Amino acid sequence: MKNLGGLMKQAQMMQQKMAEVQAKLEEMEVTGVSGGGMVQLTLNGKGDMRRIVIDPAAIDPDDKGVLEDLVLAAHNDARQKVEQTMREEMQKVTGGLNLPAGMKLPF
Repeated sequence: MKNLGGLMKQAQMMQQKMAEVQAKLEEMEVTGVSGGGMVQLTLNGKGDMRRIVIDPAAIDPDDKGVLEDLVLAAHNDARQKVEQTMREEMQKVTGGLNLPAGMKLPF
């Protein structure tokens, strides 16, 4: 039963670390960029949009599709950065714990 007690203690510690990571990610901000910096879109670690900056040169009333594509590209860039940061932070928490394929920790 000593092993069970130790396992429970480790699980509680991991749960506490995960809560800390979640709080850290919520405060973190990541900026995605497209069009050589013409569009910058900032997300927090939960994926909530915080701000968007659009260079006036990117605004062409006769071709709004270009601006729409730039906004999408900046969002995708920011989202990928958020996901990468989450993976890195979770790796720190799990300490290289090898989880079975497809198994994810709640986040």
